[in-house]
Amino acid sequence: MQDKDFFTKLFQAAVEAADPERTITAHLPPKPKGRTIIIGAGKGSAQMASAFEKAWAAKHGDTPLEGLVVTRYGFGAPCKHIEIIEASHPVPDAAGLVASERLLEIVSGLTEDDLVVALISGGGSALLPSPPQGMTLEDEIAVNKMLLASGAPIAAMNAVRKHLSNIKGGRLAAAAHPARVYSLIVSDIPGDNPAFVASGPTVTDETTREDALKIVERYSLDLPAAALAHLHSANADAPKPFDAVFAGHEYHVIASAGVSLEAAAKAARSLGVEAVVLSDAIEGEAREVAHVHAAMAKQVLAKDQPFRKPVVMLSGGETTVTVRGKGRGGRNSEFLLSLAIDIDGAGGITAFAADTDGIDGSEDNAGAFADSTSIARLFAKGHDASSLLNKNDAWTAFDAIGDLYVPGPTGTNVNDLRAILIR
Repeated sequence: MQDKDFFTKLFQAAVEAADPERTITAHLPPKPKGRTIIIGAGKGSAQMASAFEKAWAAKHGDTPLEGLVVTRYGFGAPCKHIEIIEASHPVPDAAGLVASERLLEIVSGLTEDDLVVALISGGGSALLPSPPQGMTLEDEIAVNKMLLASGAPIAAMNAVRKHLSNIKGGRLAAAAHPARVYSLIVSDIPGDNPAFVASGPTVTDETTREDALKIVERYSLDLPAAALAHLHSANADAPKPFDAVFAGHEYHVIASAGVSLEAAAKAARSLGVEAVVLSDAIEGEAREVAHVHAAMAKQVLAKDQPFRKPVVMLSGGETTVTVRGKGRGGRNSEFLLSLAIDIDGAGGITAFAADTDGIDGSEDNAGAFADSTSIARLFAKGHDASSLLNKNDAWTAFDAIGDLYVPGPTGTNVNDLRAILIR
């Protein structure tokens, strides 16, 4: 299909705007009297750690630092002083459990002269399994799989996760008391609430276990008995923002979808195409969100409303997929397959959707490309688009026509970038 190069340049601009080497340098904390401990979790945490080491050395010379961060398998980065552990995402595993235990050990026994720098990015929820007493790792894995298949928005999923954990919901920061915790956060959450990024291991909020139970009921989650029993226990209560252990703590959102979308818009204009940002916080079922985007694109194509063509419509946020089939794919490829069905035959519309961390769901692609010929080309390969969509098998669809986008891990994570070009 045409316009792949155009969309790739927009994606690269969005990722570069969230580059940790750029964003961390602008948010370095002052040197403490005591030790400097680096902790972190997320799909961008290793690159954040590497960038932090470089920026720290440039500003403070040989002032020592130490620590550990956990990231997804294959997302590591070279560090001299900070240990990198790789673990499973989006479903937790034993390596993540070991990382959680190590992080809690590292922040224990500190003093008020010590500084803990937390490098947090999306994906940390799965990478930090730490089941509370009475629950097992297998219970936490089962909970995570249910949440991923439920269609619940990320904020709701993380509200449940943080009440079924020894480390999320601010508990990691609480364990570091009386040391000061300084969190640098790359947001992949619509609305950029830092307490929901990676289920807030160092930033807490006002959600309660009662809220978590309501979410369990709303999405008909058949939780393991041990998890449900824990949610009904006061032991599930997460610390609150006003707790004294958080006094003096700071957090900074250093990269977000909004900033990256504006960078993509600027890149489009430099290529001679006007750009509009619809929203940086779109949520909802991926295939339904696609219907709205497709309808807008066809309105622009036919009537130059609400925007005049040529124009690229950009949006961010995090859609969800209610898993009904056993296919392969992620929310971006599912969005695109649904959109491709809607724009079938509408010449002049091309589209792209990808996760800025470089991975869409559990496959190796970040997303895919689509246009008005995608469905016909898929049919020519012997596939029915609607059948594949119903099986949540969008990866197979775009693999068949050679339109997967596979950039590899990017080192950051500010959620999804969707771009629809109308010529």
